[in-house]
Amino acid sequence: MAALQRRLAAFAAARAWQPYHTPKNLVAALSVEASELVEIFQWLTPEESARVMDDPGTAHRVRDEIADVLAYLLQLCEVLGVDPLAALDAKIDRNEHRFPAP
Repeated sequence: MAALQRRLAAFAAARAWQPYHTPKNLVAALSVEASELVEIFQWLTPEESARVMDDPGTAHRVRDEIADVLAYLLQLCEVLGVDPLAALDAKIDRNEHRFPAP
């Protein structure tokens, strides 16, 4: 994860994009990319959505949009100083208390 964050930071730095990578802009970009992922599934039935990776063209689009979402999320975490794995681990802990198993 840290290696990917460094690679994304180097990519942005090589293009002098850091001034644009504010939390506000990264959250907006993350939302746009998540919406592009939603668009792929928007009118599919639950059964069709379960088979979306069977079509190579659609599978390629899904992988690309997932990558875009993850890239912006990792960049946001880097800018804000959030460890995404620690944040997820803590959230799972809280959810285990909020929603105990029967």
